Amino acid sequence: MKKYIKSALLFTVFALLAMSSVSCQQETPYVIMISFDGFRHDYVEKYDAPNFKKFIETGTSAEAMLPSFPSKTFPNHYTLVTGLYPGNHGLVDNNFYDRDLDLRYSIGNRKVVENPAFYDGLPLWQLVQKNGMKSASYFWVGSEAPIAGSFPDYYEIYDGKVKNEDRISTVMEWLKLPKAERPNYISLYFSLVDDQGHANGPNGAKESVLEADRLLGLIMEQLKQIDLPVNVIVTSDHGMNEVANNEESLINVDEVLEGINNDDYRFVNSGTLAHLYVNDQSKTDQIYTTIKGKENNFTAYKKEDFPKNWHYQNSRSGEIVLVANAGHSLNSKSNWQRNIIRGGVHGEHGYDPYLSEDMATIFYANGPNIKPGFKLPKFENVNVYPFVAHILGINELPEVDGKLEVLKGAYIK
Repeated sequence: MKKYIKSALLFTVFALLAMSSVSCQQETPYVIMISFDGFRHDYVEKYDAPNFKKFIETGTSAEAMLPSFPSKTFPNHYTLVTGLYPGNHGLVDNNFYDRDLDLRYSIGNRKVVENPAFYDGLPLWQLVQKNGMKSASYFWVGSEAPIAGSFPDYYEIYDGKVKNEDRISTVMEWLKLPKAERPNYISLYFSLVDDQGHANGPNGAKESVLEADRLLGLIMEQLKQIDLPVNVIVTSDHGMNEVANNEESLINVDEVLEGINNDDYRFVNSGTLAHLYVNDQSKTDQIYTTIKGKENNFTAYKKEDFPKNWHYQNSRSGEIVLVANAGHSLNSKSNWQRNIIRGGVHGEHGYDPYLSEDMATIFYANGPNIKPGFKLPKFENVNVYPFVAHILGINELPEVDGKLEVLKGAYIK
């Protein structure tokens, strides 16, 4: 009898252990997608960032990640969470005009930033919700707008003054919530590298890169204390190009537009990219010919001639688009004289990422579902979306431009 009881107890113990093991294996993974805005593809080696190097050594890393055209902040952050090129998700630039809405979108205008009419696609936070999980966003493009009528379960209205450590603390608090309330997908944004890159150029971004490195180390250390199956993706929206603070770098838009009637077009300039919305379509060729004859350190394109790899056929892109050559910027001379600092350099982005290597950025991943020591070739950022969905066990996706096959080799069960 004693032998029977002992055997029964052993069986019960092993059964409970097996159930516990299966439960752990079946727990839905977590993903934190972190963006360090303006983090160029070579910064980790250039500035010898130790926490990034450790993260890369024990995880997956790409040679580089290509931003979508244009290599601007809002279009590419929204591409990362929709898997769509900007021409397909609607945020075609940081600043643009929508004829149907008769509204100008500008990243500094809170009213339009929160207007869901500007955003197409199914963001990751909504995809996660549709699959029975919760989502959270600490400052990510689109998360402040009720896209298709909803927000992430937890989100913050953008405030650049919030300390980076406070952002991390909030993310950790989200992960400490009861399981039923805990978000399986979290996006987290930091601007510090982009800020210094703009101010000093990419060769003067060391301080911010090493501070980003410290923040990454802090995140990984705190995740150890939480003990959940969290996969961390570290990425960015674009790289950075050095621009000299002199007139040689200036493309004077007043001269470019001289001789064209102001009533014939609406001009929206983002600094390295500008849109001409022609009021009378019959005048498009005439205006284009005038501008084309003045090309100097920029290229003018008619919409029907946009390069195919831009995927930029959208009503919100201008009939004519001007793209500065790397190292130059579009500005009026009067505005340039008011704002530019003489001497030295600053940083710019927004150039054609297929022509400017400095626009390439980073993709690093680490976690229980990420293959350690795996190297990926350069790839386009539209492919991040299906990869994140796959980690979370989501296989039914809306129609997107990204392909799971591009990153699937980095995944392990």
